[in-house]
Amino acid sequence: MPPDIIFFATLGLLYLLFWFRYGSRGKPLTQAEVESLLSEMKRRAGKESQAEESPLLNQFRELTKNDDGREFYMVNLLKFRQKALYPAGSPFDDDPLAANARYSRAILPLLLKHGGHPVFLGQVQGRFLHPGGADDWDQVGIVRYRSRRDMIKMAVEIAGLEVDVHKWVSLERTQVFPVKPLFNLNLIRVMVAVVLFAVAILIHLA
Repeated sequence: MPPDIIFFATLGLLYLLFWFRYGSRGKPLTQAEVESLLSEMKRRAGKESQAEESPLLNQFRELTKNDDGREFYMVNLLKFRQKALYPAGSPFDDDPLAANARYSRAILPLLLKHGGHPVFLGQVQGRFLHPGGADDWDQVGIVRYRSRRDMIKMAVEIAGLEVDVHKWVSLERTQVFPVKPLFNLNLIRVMVAVVLFAVAILIHLA
């Protein structure tokens, strides 16, 4: 077989592997799977013996009620404290943005491992349509998850690592909600295809 054909076939195979790894649809979680994952989350966090369950676990249950196994996005609205509320004696300073950045750096490898990635992070710049009594926010972030299964598996891995402390000491309040894409210009698959094609052309010309 000619070397050129082998080369382009290899690139095509790499793209197919990426396509399946990146994913977009899978098997929905069953209730038994949800409870098993949440039990593991409690175990890793050292909270198995607590009589009162964390409200966060019920939030995960709520998230999985309409699971279709497909990709989704989490919209994060963030309001930061004036100073990060680390306990006395902490080696970290009281900069809330630095504290949140520590959390982001810690979870990014796990997010990528489970097929997710940040899509957007922006700084709020004033108001436009703002009903009376509505919350003000400092930043807006959007994260792509391959599935609800992947998000909860990631949360299981995070439990017990004690990295979420950086998030909570930095935030005055937050609102997070899932979004199902109806129209999506997040062209990651196209971008990867273009990069592989460009690499192929450059190597072929060289």
